[in-house]
Amino acid sequence: MKLLTKELEKKLPGFYETENIPTEDKIVVVRYFDPFSHWTWYGVEYDPKDRVFFGYVIGLDKEWGYFALDELESYKGPYGLGIERDICFKPASMGEILKDYI
Repeated sequence: MKLLTKELEKKLPGFYETENIPTEDKIVVVRYFDPFSHWTWYGVEYDPKDRVFFGYVIGLDKEWGYFALDELESYKGPYGLGIERDICFKPASMGEILKDYI
């Protein structure tokens, strides 16, 4: 599965383009997950040159940060399975997403 399609890439704002938008109103465009753990990545902004996202990561902790598309693509877990893109995910505000984790 392609983790980032051209269509999704066009929908993602560049770095700092959502800087003045309140956290709960930022729009999450894409969701990635590890099918063998609780790790989840929510992409809010994207730099196509460096192939890096800014977004919310749920793993050992829950925090905003940067994560690289190349790292997501290269990860191999049990049975050789990698990170998946949630193909049923619809863009949603961060407030909507966070209410599931609070």
